Amino acid sequence: MAVWAIGDIQGCYTSFKALLEKIAFNPKKDRLWIAGDLVNRGEDSLETLEYLYGIKENIEVVLGNHDISLIAAYYGIKKSNPTIDPILTSPNAKKLIDWLRRQKFLHVDYKMGYCMAHAGISPEFDLGMALSYAKRIEEKLQSEDVEFWLKQMFKHGSVRFDREASAIDIDRYILSAFTRMRYCYGDYRLDFDQKGAPTEVLREKGLKPWFACDNRIDIELKIIFGHWSTLGLYQNDDVLGLDTGCLWKGKLTAARIDADKQEIVQVSCA
Repeated sequence: MAVWAIGDIQGCYTSFKALLEKIAFNPKKDRLWIAGDLVNRGEDSLETLEYLYGIKENIEVVLGNHDISLIAAYYGIKKSNPTIDPILTSPNAKKLIDWLRRQKFLHVDYKMGYCMAHAGISPEFDLGMALSYAKRIEEKLQSEDVEFWLKQMFKHGSVRFDREASAIDIDRYILSAFTRMRYCYGDYRLDFDQKGAPTEVLREKGLKPWFACDNRIDIELKIIFGHWSTLGLYQNDDVLGLDTGCLWKGKLTAARIDADKQEIVQVSCA
């Protein structure tokens, strides 16, 4: 058995299947960790989602911002677009959306020494907090009040965690941190506007990647994340970033995480 973590697919089904062929993925015995953003913008979002649903017993999925946007479009909260229209008009739409709603925001495997969240883990959270808060919004996404809750999530939220804030504001922060975070200031404030790679100009403004934030609370597991195509493949002792911009004519990346020596495999994307 092999366990592979894969970065943002975003509907690039042809590249995804080419990567699975390159790593000799066998759904009968191997497992995949998918770091979120399964769909949107790529040409084959429906095919991607249907394939993953078909092997759902052999994968771990965390939700990304594009996956949340798809769910919101299903409920009429956000506008659709030509790349996700086929999902929303599919006879399997409800089945696929309900399956997405049951996925996690944080996956943890203590034995393997890894955890995974689409954008990462807030520098203000330890692992116990992160698990608790991920569970909190997972339950909201799976609830009968999901439509009302999602409408509130797309309003402006806080850039700092505040236990004294309203329940809705706390949920907005948690969801944003898990799905949209890239940069933070030294006082833990998150910046959701900057999308480029780290530069000296940003450092002079006090902005650092969330995983390099001053006084970030240590997480005892290595964090796998995606979401940051301009950062590209990135790894240190604490994190493994796997979004290598397949959608933007970059690469789709898989990392084998169950072996003693980590293996990185990539395919170029059309």
